[in-house]
Amino acid sequence: MVDSIHPPAEADAPSIPVRRGPEPVRPRQRRWRRRRLNRYTGAPFVLISINLLLFATFFVWPAATGLLYSFTSYTGVGDAPWVGLANYQRLLQDDAFYSALIRTLIYTAGVVPLTIVLSLGTAVLLVTDYTKGKTVARIIFFLPWLISPIIAGVIWRWIFGENFGLVNYVITKLGGSEVAWQSNANLSMFVVIIAAAWGGTAFNMLLFVAALKNVPTAYYEAASLDGAGSWAKFRRITLPAIAPTTFIVVLLSVLHSMKEYALFAAINDGGPGTANNLLVQYIYTKGFERAQIGYASAASFVLMLILMVVAIVQLAMNRRKES
Repeated sequence: MVDSIHPPAEADAPSIPVRRGPEPVRPRQRRWRRRRLNRYTGAPFVLISINLLLFATFFVWPAATGLLYSFTSYTGVGDAPWVGLANYQRLLQDDAFYSALIRTLIYTAGVVPLTIVLSLGTAVLLVTDYTKGKTVARIIFFLPWLISPIIAGVIWRWIFGENFGLVNYVITKLGGSEVAWQSNANLSMFVVIIAAAWGGTAFNMLLFVAALKNVPTAYYEAASLDGAGSWAKFRRITLPAIAPTTFIVVLLSVLHSMKEYALFAAINDGGPGTANNLLVQYIYTKGFERAQIGYASAASFVLMLILMVVAIVQLAMNRRKES
């Protein structure tokens, strides 16, 4: 009777599960996680260490040395006396520097549009379904990119030679008179522009081919249903779709054209005389032929600043168009 009156013991009571919070992270686990995070963070630096070493060896160190020489009157031998900003002041007062800069801008303004038109037109022909022999055509059009600029310059100099050139030979056989391709400054510049556009078309063509293949075909099908013609499709669909690639091609073409040297040296060596000397030829003449390393270094950094300004302006214009 006593047992039936008293409540059951605590041992017989049903157990209620209790939820516990997450266990605190131990110091060892935290250290292990930090080490693992650092290991994964440092892996990319290990993978690109060789590229960083090459970049520092062949770009950063020469650039720092050139910047230091630009404030000296170093001649390539002996000491390098400090002259401060004298080289830059002399450069801004040199008429030959401004003439070379103007010719560089004229050359760039002639090469870049012609290269864009040729490379884009060739890419469109290679992508369209109506073109036959695309594989062979791509190999032929890409060959100029594989030829050294020096060899390409020699070929174009032989083609447009005054006394031995192929073009003048054909002209004289047809009853005409020889054209002064080399002794006329304007014609000589024209030959270099044609040669540069011919050499730069191949690589840009590949970029445009890849961009054209990424344009969705559904856009063209919808435009065909609306009655749009080929030119309307190209202007309304193709050009906006490949705008990022066009920007890259224009930027690279401008930078490459403003640094051109080998092609000019092989075709006319900046001639006749110094009439077609560009900025790079001007820098080479001052630095290596006249042993004015400090002055040439100052001109090189001015050219680098011009290229940086051109790149920044083009990037800003591209961002405005995207926004």
